[in-house]
Amino acid sequence: MFEADTYLDKVKKIHFIGIGGSGMCPLAEILHSKGYVLTGSDNNETDTLKRIRALGIDVKMGQCAENINGAEMIVYTAAIMADNPELIAAKASGIPTFERSKLLGAVSRKFSNCIGISGTHGKTTSTSMLTQVLINAGADPSAVIGGKLPMTGTNGITGDTDLFVCEACEFSNTFLEISPACCVILNIDEDHMDYFKTMENLKNSFFKFADMAETVIYNGDDANTLEVVNRLENKKLISFGLAKTNDWYAENISMSNGAFPEYDVYFKGEKQGRAVLSVPGDHNVYNSLAVIASAVYSGVDAKTAIELLTDFTGAGRRFEKLAKINGIEIVDDYAHHPAELKVTLEAAMKMNYNKVIAIHQPFTFSRTAMLLDDFADVLKIPDKVILTEIMGSREKNTYNIYTKDLAEKIPGSEWYSTFEEAAKRAQEIAEDGDLIITLGCGDVYKIAKMIIEDMS
Repeated sequence: MFEADTYLDKVKKIHFIGIGGSGMCPLAEILHSKGYVLTGSDNNETDTLKRIRALGIDVKMGQCAENINGAEMIVYTAAIMADNPELIAAKASGIPTFERSKLLGAVSRKFSNCIGISGTHGKTTSTSMLTQVLINAGADPSAVIGGKLPMTGTNGITGDTDLFVCEACEFSNTFLEISPACCVILNIDEDHMDYFKTMENLKNSFFKFADMAETVIYNGDDANTLEVVNRLENKKLISFGLAKTNDWYAENISMSNGAFPEYDVYFKGEKQGRAVLSVPGDHNVYNSLAVIASAVYSGVDAKTAIELLTDFTGAGRRFEKLAKINGIEIVDDYAHHPAELKVTLEAAMKMNYNKVIAIHQPFTFSRTAMLLDDFADVLKIPDKVILTEIMGSREKNTYNIYTKDLAEKIPGSEWYSTFEEAAKRAQEIAEDGDLIITLGCGDVYKIAKMIIEDMS
């Protein structure tokens, strides 16, 4: 028996350190709906915290030892530094204290049919898309999503079946805590190298994750994924991609408005229907194929799954259209890796805007330092780039890397030390017919909100 599972069955009062995190809030939402009494703390006011407080959950701003009083179990996010006073108090208190991945694993084992959606890119979009398709198909799933699902307004979904859709992140081997019946691998790319060190280590972790499942749904066009899957034994394997050698594949792809894919869906040579997507970018062909395969695995008719894709307009912070003011569109996106920035910006550049103005907040010193040239290359795609200071999150700047180092590699780029300056500069540049898009997994979305407030 897993230790966190034992305590989850015994306690009623749980405290979350860093409750506003994208991995923490869906677990809080699910456990709250199950009758647990929750408290939490965080360091930054966000829309997520407003939503959590609206549920009646007491959230303290700032982290200190007193916040854990009354808790029977404590959960903390991996983003919390080891010298955090609240975490130190929690570990010294004798109260059972677990990193968030342990709780996620315990929750996953409450369901007999857990679908873990993994991959370097596309996890949140695919998890959101699949959850919405399953809800609308009447499958009544529960879900943990790394972004808000617009149709429910939450990251955590509670259903009344044994079907559980779970975003399975590889960072710090979080996904190895989950117990999946079905594993989905969208792709495997170089990321979190501060933790994994080598691609071989990263692929070995994906192999361990896939090896826990009975069924593996995987990207048959991705070389790194194929290396992993080819090592598996005694699994039900279901592939998706563009090549006809895959079980599920796309043909006759076209783009509506330059960026929104439509394609014929085939399963083992037989046409199943035509998918019409309401989310932009070539990459969403792969994401949606993975969703169709996963929905059919879950018992949804293929035709129904394909038709329901059209209703999905995106997850929170995934090319999320926030406002259109004076002809200027303001969009926010979570992209924080060069590969994600590339597909997002390329899609934006095809969408008939006069200019694309990108505001990017680099996230973590290690990623910025290790992938500096890759970031510089993709940030040359838009018409104009504005950069903010690097958000270090869980790290200290031992890499001696600064935003100016990135800006020097991008002709015409500008960087600012405050969000207010970046927001003001974007407004000075933007004109009727332009797009302003904020990019990053930190709190860069606040700049988009500042711009909307200033222009309204």
